[in-house]
Amino acid sequence: MLAQWRRVSRAAVIAAATFIALLLASAAGFAQTWPAKPLRLILPVGAGSASDTIARLVARGLSDRLGQQIVIDNQPGAGGNIGMPLAARAAPDGYTLLLVSSAQAISPHIYSKLTYDLLRDFTPVSRIADGLYMLTLHPSVPARSVKELITLAHARRGELIFGSAGVGTGTHLTGELFKTMAKVDLLHVPYRGMPPAITDLVGGQISLLFMGLPSGMPQMQSGKVRALAVTSAQRSSAVRDLPTLSESGLAGFESTTWQGFAVPAATPRDIVTRLNAEIARVLQTADIRDRFAALGVEPLGGTPAQFGAYIQSEIGKWGKVVRATGLPKQ
Repeated sequence: MLAQWRRVSRAAVIAAATFIALLLASAAGFAQTWPAKPLRLILPVGAGSASDTIARLVARGLSDRLGQQIVIDNQPGAGGNIGMPLAARAAPDGYTLLLVSSAQAISPHIYSKLTYDLLRDFTPVSRIADGLYMLTLHPSVPARSVKELITLAHARRGELIFGSAGVGTGTHLTGELFKTMAKVDLLHVPYRGMPPAITDLVGGQISLLFMGLPSGMPQMQSGKVRALAVTSAQRSSAVRDLPTLSESGLAGFESTTWQGFAVPAATPRDIVTRLNAEIARVLQTADIRDRFAALGVEPLGGTPAQFGAYIQSEIGKWGKVVRATGLPKQ
């Protein structure tokens, strides 16, 4: 009886091992033939936005390298919370890509009923671009450096007004991060988007605004606003004369508008590796670098693991900022 049981157990082990080997062989074969049809890229942003433009530029180059069309699917609204769940429910077969951005690192702290988890439901592929904000003032504000602005804010506690594109946006939370790190009291006025905020800064209705580089440079060059610093960790090649906030006395300050690609969790590793490698090649092309420079963003890249670690750190950082503001979840 014991010998018979051993024979059955041995047979079961062999059968299981054979099954696993077949699965692995099947997966390897699938990865070798991928992609065999067009891919879908879900963009949880509106057509024509900066993030949309960046994603489309990379998708065009990636399509050429993969030899397959990449179909763009814009799913804007609710801070990305329409497109994100759609991508989370997609089959993990390598035929669905997703644009993720700095907005998704903020969303878990703003929305109470998210139907997806950025860390659980997606596999990072590659960070693709990094934008930045410029700290800009109305020329009537008597400060010509970050240090002078902080001194002024201390002297005029609660009087200086900073605008934003809306509550919970990157421009708002960048201002809150500045308040926390500089230990100053500023009055926040949210707008419905950046255009009216820029109009009021130029008109002198507000004192300062964290403005994206493409919007801020023309205003700065025309003398309508004064730029003091950039929010990136390193100086921008587009405005080399502007120091970073970190250089200006707020060590470690960084706030960027980053974008990257992800895929549904459980997408085969070989496909993730291939996508990462092809995206890296696209980002190294002169065409992408020139087009990104015109948009005021830097091409990035990096490994899937590096992008995953960065997303996790961003979620943690903005969680602390949101909690410090006392914003209630929506």
